[in-house]
Amino acid sequence: MPAAYKRILLKLSGEALMGDDAYGINPAMLASIVGEIKAVADLGVEIGIVIGGGNIFRGVAGTATGMDRATADYMGMLATVMNAMALSDAMRQAGLNGRVQSALNIEQVVEPYIRGKAIRYLEEGKIVIFAAGTGNPFFTTDTAAALRGSEIGAEIVLKATKVDGVYTADPKKDAGATRYARISFDDAIGQDLKVMDATAFALCRDQRLPINVFSIFKPGALKRVILGEDEGTLVHV
Repeated sequence: MPAAYKRILLKLSGEALMGDDAYGINPAMLASIVGEIKAVADLGVEIGIVIGGGNIFRGVAGTATGMDRATADYMGMLATVMNAMALSDAMRQAGLNGRVQSALNIEQVVEPYIRGKAIRYLEEGKIVIFAAGTGNPFFTTDTAAALRGSEIGAEIVLKATKVDGVYTADPKKDAGATRYARISFDDAIGQDLKVMDATAFALCRDQRLPINVFSIFKPGALKRVILGEDEGTLVHV
């Protein structure tokens, strides 16, 4: 079965890398995620990735302890660079060719983000990992995913989460909650469904960039989304 998308933007949370650990990067979980990505890369899909840093440091948590918000957000951006480097190295071990581009200039460590070069890498079959969010405080990595997805011409943003889609209610609290297979942006707004943060969601809607919310912990889910199967929740215009 051919892939339904040629170029995608995958949003990975930093927490996804923890596995069952309390913090940090779990090697088994990292290898598992890379395996899921490889299965999609083997289909010839061009892959951009935005990764969070919540497994190391979360900006909003820093502000709760009295830290200046901008300072905390910059620290969170640096955490995403560490995660991106770990992901890139795990990809190398799996035979994938990854490139890290950072919105913050740390040229001794990773490349700066350059849109044209990122697109060229994608066309060459390399996987581009976008680190340091948007490079600005007060913006989440969800917004970075919407922004980078729009910039590189991705056909869809795939938001990898702990749950296998968007539900009518919290499935942990309501046994009767059901998963939406598809829902429009307008209906998601009307029902106040927390798909992504408001800025990211609005950008995807304005750019007519669909979002699929799926579970990265469900084996094979990422590939099934790419093949156009009923996996996760597709949020569309």
